[in-house]
Amino acid sequence: MNIYVKPFYTKTYRSSTGFTLLEIMVAISIIAIVLVTVYRMHAQTISMNFISRFNTVAPVLAKKILTQNETKTLDELADDSGDFGKEFTAYKWQVSVKEVESEALGEIAKDLKQIEVTVSLNEDEDVYTLRSYRFFR
Repeated sequence: MNIYVKPFYTKTYRSSTGFTLLEIMVAISIIAIVLVTVYRMHAQTISMNFISRFNTVAPVLAKKILTQNETKTLDELADDSGDFGKEFTAYKWQVSVKEVESEALGEIAKDLKQIEVTVSLNEDEDVYTLRSYRFFR
């Protein structure tokens, strides 16, 4: 009769049903890295959306102001500024009228005016400028 005697130096392993502290720390680290990355992408998306909206709206608003100034006579045309009312509360506009100086144009240059419309958002945080020339006879 052979009897097996278990040596005293062997360890017995029991099946573990939970997670170790190391596994939990690694999982939390991975989740933290993923959440920081998602947050940065979300912040960048919001910033790009804001810039894209300004680059879409500002040219339309500048063209609107320029169109209003195209109907004015030479005597009525002057530097001016204002806002766009309730529709675009953070947007401001400014019109500047300048004489055109050019030796190449000669006498015609005195009848030519440069009209520059500047649309700004949030106190000049973003600025869009539209420049046009108008001939007066």
